[in-house]
Amino acid sequence: MSKSEKKITFEEALEELEKIAEKLERQSLSLEDSIKAFERGMELKKICADRLKDAEGKIEYLQKNSDGSTTKESFGRNKDTSKYDDSEGIF
Repeated sequence: MSKSEKKITFEEALEELEKIAEKLERQSLSLEDSIKAFERGMELKKICADRLKDAEGKIEYLQKNSDGSTTKESFGRNKDTSKYDDSEGIF
């Protein structure tokens, strides 16, 4: 990951990507500038995808099982089978 990728937030990358898309749709750029804009857009797409993947890995939730216990699960990953008893005050 380059230095500029570390500094830019997801929101900033998405905003810049939207501006590039608008310019390309208006066809107001030369062929050379269009290629440069496309390349930058691909970099920004990767930044956004990486930021989303990182965020997805951090999201966890609790699921209530039919036996009354809860299971801690990670979004987009295999289940964490550690169980919690409702009496622990989780909910």
